[in-house]
Amino acid sequence: MKLRPVPLGVAVGLLWGVLMMLTTWLSVLTGYAEEFLRVMAGSIYPGYSISPLGGLVVLAYGFLDGFVMAVVVAWLYNRLS
Repeated sequence: MKLRPVPLGVAVGLLWGVLMMLTTWLSVLTGYAEEFLRVMAGSIYPGYSISPLGGLVVLAYGFLDGFVMAVVVAWLYNRLS
């Protein structure tokens, strides 16, 4: 069975982007995962901040990050199987 890279990329990209956005917004409201977001997301995604707008920024970055990662994994899987 072969994986379809683009649909997998869209699914993983949406999942990662939405989860990062929700984590950011939860952090804005409660302070949850604030240190994680400052260290991990702040160093990977330029322009990101823990704010409502930062949640939208990380949604776009997260989608792109998840999309590329899933397409590469699907491509490797298809080549090696």
